Amino acid sequence: MASDRLRTSEVEELITALLALDSADEAYALLQDLCTIREVQDMAQRLQVARMLSAGEHYAHIQEVTGASATTISRVSKSLNYGADGYRAILGKLDSQEA
Repeated sequence: MASDRLRTSEVEELITALLALDSADEAYALLQDLCTIREVQDMAQRLQVARMLSAGEHYAHIQEVTGASATTISRVSKSLNYGADGYRAILGKLDSQEA
């Protein structure tokens, strides 16, 4: 399985580091240090696309609102439907926090 190849000791350490964060400010600082501005923006966009797809929004509307390409929307859709359920898990948690 492809996800098993991703699970290296370095990736495990990154996951441990993410789980050790205590605040939004710490998470923001780590993202700034680990990623380029564009990478952070891309990840935020993908999460927004996943939320909108989960809500049943149409591709054209998602493109208009997020500026995401059709390719990005398609990839997020594929992950939602056939991926490791990471999007679904976090969207469920975010929805619970907002309720």
